[in-house]
Amino acid sequence: MKIALGADHGGYELKEKIKKYLSQKEDIKIVDMGTYSTESVDYPKYGHMVAKSVVEKEVDFGILICGTGIGISIAANKVSGIRAALCTNTTMAKLTRQHNDANILALGARIVGDVLALDIVDEFLATSFEGGRHTRRVETIEACNLF
Repeated sequence: MKIALGADHGGYELKEKIKKYLSQKEDIKIVDMGTYSTESVDYPKYGHMVAKSVVEKEVDFGILICGTGIGISIAANKVSGIRAALCTNTTMAKLTRQHNDANILALGARIVGDVLALDIVDEFLATSFEGGRHTRRVETIEACNLF
């Protein structure tokens, strides 16, 4: 599995912890799309870069981090074909994969602690889309994309 990581300055430290954690897993390859320090940057750039890599199938999933996870998930969701979900617990991570076929996980570095963030990442990556009745709903979401 190939995962793109992106963060702004507020999410940089958590991104680095997630990168280190996932790099220890043999079946996961990481593509770090920045930022590479705590120097102030604009989150939309990183949201769009990761979203583009997911849509173009350069990676299987994306993980985005900013201070709250809100701004960077909004930016990613502007890209047609992206279903970025801001998750603050493992239940949300599981259900967004099962029901929404989310392809990007968004996290708030100022909202969730490091241990919980890693648990959320694990749940998101381990859970599959259920299909069935949820397929129609995801197709309806995608039909709304005009870009």
